[in-house]
Amino acid sequence: MSRVLIARPLPDVVVDAARPFFDVVDVRNETLPLTGDEMRASLRDYDAVLPTLGDQFSAAVFADVPDPRCRLLANFGVGFNHIDVAAARAAGIAVTNTPGAVTDATADIGVMLMLMSARRAAEGERLVRSGTWAGWHPTQMLGLHMSGKRVGIVGMGRIGQAIAHRCHFGFGMDVSYFNRSQKALPYPAQRYPTLTDLAGQVDFLVAAVPGGAETHHLIDAAVLSAMQCHAHFINISRGDVVDEAALVAALEAGTIGGAGLDVYEFEPKVPETLMGLDRVTVLPHLGTAALEVRAAMGLLAVDNLRAFRLGEALPNPV
Repeated sequence: MSRVLIARPLPDVVVDAARPFFDVVDVRNETLPLTGDEMRASLRDYDAVLPTLGDQFSAAVFADVPDPRCRLLANFGVGFNHIDVAAARAAGIAVTNTPGAVTDATADIGVMLMLMSARRAAEGERLVRSGTWAGWHPTQMLGLHMSGKRVGIVGMGRIGQAIAHRCHFGFGMDVSYFNRSQKALPYPAQRYPTLTDLAGQVDFLVAAVPGGAETHHLIDAAVLSAMQCHAHFINISRGDVVDEAALVAALEAGTIGGAGLDVYEFEPKVPETLMGLDRVTVLPHLGTAALEVRAAMGLLAVDNLRAFRLGEALPNPV
């Protein structure tokens, strides 16, 4: 009897799409990540698992299940740094993800954070909700005008390019970027040789890189200190891409103009000092939080499950 475990509640259309291909489709009725014991049990008891962000399938987890029944982790999400892919492969377990489905939604959140941070939207909403707003006046809450400014994209993959496209064609912004390779783009864009060079030249620095050891603390004190004092930092990638303590220090010292964050280094923990700073916009990891996007992500994961069950090539191996 073939069995698949879906690690979190997902839209009904996703679960229904998986049912024809497995005798048993178990959906875990819990929104928190899998515990260590649950991950080990999933490798022992299921043919495939659909995990997602926070389900830390580490090398130690795989080592504790030397003869796993599971042969596929069909990750729900494009990021997969919570899975030790090398350890999974050594255990004979394939890993897939869901690229493409998340691009536009995440790019939209990135641009929204740019606007919210630059125009002090979260700070303004708090003022209105507090009941202390005294009314409009000409120098009230002056922020940074976004149109015509320069954006620096850190990581020019699908999402980085989608943000740059919106910035250039929607706001007339100049585009600069830091990336391992030169990109052929349908708009003018300047590639910088180092991240600190880029940081010193832009009005908005946007992190759009994948998580993992290679990008851990990529945005550090040196990068933040290179930024102009009016510039805003935006993160829609992974929380540990940023040295959060260094970011707090830069914001407290006023050496950068503000920050818009959708992810955090020790998520869901957010430093109280960070939340207490007016020039910071904080969102609860909303990057792909639209029903049709989450359904599309789930259906891509099911495509990988279906291919696995039928013995076909996996559509999205990592």
